[in-house]
Amino acid sequence: MTSHTTLSPEALLFDMDGTLVDSTVVVERTWRRFARRHGLDAERILATAHGRRTGETVARYAPAGVDVAAETARLVAEEVEDVDGIVPVPGAPALLASLAGDRWAVVTSAGRELTHRRMAAAGLPLPSLLVSADDVREGKPSPEGYLTAAAALNVRPAATVVFEDAEAGLRAAAAAGAPAVVVGDHGGPAAAGCPKVRDLREVTVTDTGRGVLRLTLKHPEPVSRA
Repeated sequence: MTSHTTLSPEALLFDMDGTLVDSTVVVERTWRRFARRHGLDAERILATAHGRRTGETVARYAPAGVDVAAETARLVAEEVEDVDGIVPVPGAPALLASLAGDRWAVVTSAGRELTHRRMAAAGLPLPSLLVSADDVREGKPSPEGYLTAAAALNVRPAATVVFEDAEAGLRAAAAAGAPAVVVGDHGGPAAAGCPKVRDLREVTVTDTGRGVLRLTLKHPEPVSRA
């Protein structure tokens, strides 16, 4: 028996890394180099870095005396140059191709240059509206990015659907008052009660022509509450 959930948002807001773009190998390489330079536990860093701005993670883990701004700039430069192994999340190319340019945005913890590089490496189109780490005062889990995107698209946050794969991003969506869909296997506290898809092949969108999208999630798996 086929199971579907249908939603009717006015716009879609996407995280990038882990949601549209699979950059796992690059992210791990970058943070493992950082950990080796400073004698840190790479696994501990990787457990919390996903979905957060680079500078915030550096500030959290860098030993005393490290120039946080300089170290952040170094890591960002490394990430911009390293696109080996970046691929689209399955289903992302077809899904984005089906969307009108004014009905979706990317809200990411990556900087603008890095976003351009990773989207291009994955063969994905850039949205008309991009809210990057460079465009907000506070990164996820602050709702600032999602609130900014909704305002720019002239829709209420509650009339959007956010696609996220990480705890920080899901917390940001919840704080913005935007319903979220979990992409992938994340099952943290912020995912509780959200519909969950394995990847974007389980998502289809059609435009009703009435200012509302018909968003269908195939076989959505609700995340159980802890």
